[in-house]
Amino acid sequence: MSAHPSTLLSVNVNKIATLRNSRGGQEPSVLRAANTALAAGAGGITVHPRPDLRHIRPDDVLALAELCRSASASNPSAKVEFNIEGNPFAPANAQYPGLMALIEAAMPTQATLVPDSDAQLTSDHGFDLARDAQQLAPLVAQLRSLGVRVSVFVDDQCSNAGLAAASAIGIERIEIYTGPFAAEHASGSMAGLSRCADLSLRAAALGIGVNAGHDLSQDNLFDLLSAAPAISEVSIGHALFCEALYAGLSSTVSGYLAIIRRAQQAAG
Repeated sequence: MSAHPSTLLSVNVNKIATLRNSRGGQEPSVLRAANTALAAGAGGITVHPRPDLRHIRPDDVLALAELCRSASASNPSAKVEFNIEGNPFAPANAQYPGLMALIEAAMPTQATLVPDSDAQLTSDHGFDLARDAQQLAPLVAQLRSLGVRVSVFVDDQCSNAGLAAASAIGIERIEIYTGPFAAEHASGSMAGLSRCADLSLRAAALGIGVNAGHDLSQDNLFDLLSAAPAISEVSIGHALFCEALYAGLSSTVSGYLAIIRRAQQAAG
């Protein structure tokens, strides 16, 4: 089995916004961090705005969308993808227009729908598509009418019924929640790896693309991509910026890209 030839590294810049917001002002710059990641070879930028504005703000979303468009225009052969994640059911407020309104304003490459609540520190579970597909269906149709690719965050034990429901309503990709995989990998267990690989195969059999994200790092990414070579995109933020504190952002992005290449070569 050969590795997927176009596994894309999308750098989640939420952590830069968290650090900026902790002090106020504009530093560290979300745009500069994104630009540095792209210059180092990353293929995309991910953000996950939330109604409480704890990190990424609506103005960041629009500025990053323009950055990604400009980067793509300057190098059409290496189109930069912009991925906006979030809960489409979270209500708008005076400072937050709602996820769907943000997506319509920014027109990203991809929208990833995530069932997180305001109280969650970070995303910790996916949609149950067998149960939630009909509630998601009009949102999926709206996003696709805008020309935005639709991905939905799911647990690594997503059922066949859930995948079938996803296919039926036009969901183009799933993003596997890899938090459990990462925790088990760190303890020496490969059970999570097997679940991710199995889900990747089952989704691909239905023509659904596969992304992965949450707690991925340079310690576990190679094993994931080797076991699930059909993964089209990995979204990495927290670990990448933690590593970059020590090694530098550019070299850390390069390290992730080297792992992706090594996984592809090993599988080939």
